[in-house]
Amino acid sequence: MKTLIIGLGNPILTDDGVGVKIAHQLEKVVDLSAHPDLTITEASAGGLRLMETILGYDRVVLIDAYYLKQDQTTPGKIHRLSLDDLRFVSPTQHSTSAHDTSLVTALDAADQLGYQIPQDFIIYAVEVENILEFSETPTPAVAAAIPKVTSEIIKELSLKTR
Repeated sequence: MKTLIIGLGNPILTDDGVGVKIAHQLEKVVDLSAHPDLTITEASAGGLRLMETILGYDRVVLIDAYYLKQDQTTPGKIHRLSLDDLRFVSPTQHSTSAHDTSLVTALDAADQLGYQIPQDFIIYAVEVENILEFSETPTPAVAAAIPKVTSEIIKELSLKTR
């Protein structure tokens, strides 16, 4: 099964880069030679550009920051979502954009146009605290979530590690 793991975010905006940091961690620990159909990458785009990136894969794992209203957030809390869940919850930080369409809308359009879209979507969203300040270091609660999400993805996809 051709699989793409994509960490979303900006790694120099404190917690916003959590998806990218998890993707980097996966690249360090997963034995990629044992998984020739696996690609691990990062992106900072959503909507149409993200949709174009994931076309041609059977399974996609998206990892992103999940920002809720300040009084409703639990930094470091991990959510495992499906693509359908994105239709009914606040979008993750990079699955939508004010200057683009949402990932869900882009995928719906691609499907209607006859493109083969991935049938298996897994989304790991980490609740974040600070996405506005410049720093390569996430807040402590979000940093603690990085090895947890990494382990969950390895376990869920039955990935061999080095």
